[in-house]
Amino acid sequence: MSGAEDIKELIEQSLETSHVEVADTTGGGDHFQALVVSSAFEGKNRVQQHQLVYQALGDNMRERIHALALKTLTPGQWQEGTR
Repeated sequence: MSGAEDIKELIEQSLETSHVEVADTTGGGDHFQALVVSSAFEGKNRVQQHQLVYQALGDNMRERIHALALKTLTPGQWQEGTR
């Protein structure tokens, strides 16, 4: 895993997503910001939603990603403009 595109791919492969954005916030390849829109988040609280993303990233969360700022939304929230 080398960067934002790799993180985006891992999330998209593991979760049913309708929109994913990932950015390297420092340019160093270990601090990222992500917006993830998924129907898998329906009925889950924010912590549970973030846990789904962490599970998608697996060992990368311990080994390669130092910081990840997450914003998770359901498709309904995304359409309403809850950004």
